[in-house]
Amino acid sequence: MTERIVLAYSGGLDTSVAIGWIGEATGAEVIAVAVDVGQGGESLEDIRQRALGCGAVEAYVADARDEFANEYAMPTLKANALYQGHYPLVSAISRPVIVKHLVKAAREFGATTVAHGCTGKGNDQVRFEVGIQTLGPDLKCIAPVRDLALTRDKAIVYAESHNLPIETTKKNPYSIDQNVWGRAVETGYLEDIWNAPTKDIYDYTATPEFSPAPDEVIISFAQGVPVAIDGVKVTPLQAIQELNRRAGAQGVGRIDVVEDRLVGIKSREIYEAPGAMALMTAHKHLEDITIEREQARFKATVGQRWAELVYDGQWFSPLKRSLDAFIEDTQQHVNGDIRMTMHGGQAIVNGRRSDTSLYDFDLATYDTGDTFDQSQAKGFIELWGMSSKVASQRDQRVSGL
Repeated sequence: MTERIVLAYSGGLDTSVAIGWIGEATGAEVIAVAVDVGQGGESLEDIRQRALGCGAVEAYVADARDEFANEYAMPTLKANALYQGHYPLVSAISRPVIVKHLVKAAREFGATTVAHGCTGKGNDQVRFEVGIQTLGPDLKCIAPVRDLALTRDKAIVYAESHNLPIETTKKNPYSIDQNVWGRAVETGYLEDIWNAPTKDIYDYTATPEFSPAPDEVIISFAQGVPVAIDGVKVTPLQAIQELNRRAGAQGVGRIDVVEDRLVGIKSREIYEAPGAMALMTAHKHLEDITIEREQARFKATVGQRWAELVYDGQWFSPLKRSLDAFIEDTQQHVNGDIRMTMHGGQAIVNGRRSDTSLYDFDLATYDTGDTFDQSQAKGFIELWGMSSKVASQRDQRVSGL
């Protein structure tokens, strides 16, 4: 029986050429796997037909938009996960769901190897291969660009010489990855980190300097998940899509950072995540009134570690699973509404309400009716500072002051 290889297929030049390139290099049959995580563009059927036209013996396509929003974007939101304080893990959280379908297709079609289009320089090769070896320990991995010397210039020549049904003349200077959670842009002109991004880089967001009138939105949450926008019930996918549209029109969610890649180099990245950043802003402000102080402080540390694990391709790791359990427990009272105004590239919260709030007006107010017993403060301060006071007395005694 001829060996079969499952290929993560985007429908673009490189992975279209990879179908025949892999076949010629290995003698194996190639099954193309396309997963829709809300990246937009062509229909899954068009991508499927192109894969078959490029020589794939089978084409597996999956509409995973709701799955991605529910099982990958929502945990990211609950964790308030921003890698190095900036990046909402746009690409990092899409790889595990793609891996899940790659392994599923490998089982369905009897493949022994999984292939992906990553280079040897980025994070995604790790995310794909660690995920694949975790869910399918018996499966092998190859990367045509990294392992089979498939460069872009060779891909263009190959496509033209084989009359593949794909456009080869367009040369985008940027590397772009996108899904419903956001959009990532790198390389080209951006590799000089002094260069400011040009307008042509952006697609999900309008120029903040020329925003339309301010847009006020009320986002309702239940256990940390958005369930309504302006009183209209939504699924997680619909919430992201609606805020991509509205926050994007206001220029919200543009991010320009130099981040630390897993492979040890620093990389300049431009991200657009209007829906993700608007939701994260609202979610964090709701947590501020519904999560107890020490729990919230520790959750910030957990969220940072969670983001690092996911960025580093450890979505399926035991530690990530344990952190998920803690984060999920913190969300049981994250219920209520956040009012937010989006304008000029900013999403600013100006109202909060929750039936599970820990905010007590009578304790917080400075007006008549204050129920806070201020007479207790003096003794509290004395006890709170006791250890520092004793240590200071010791230091002064030892130093002879």
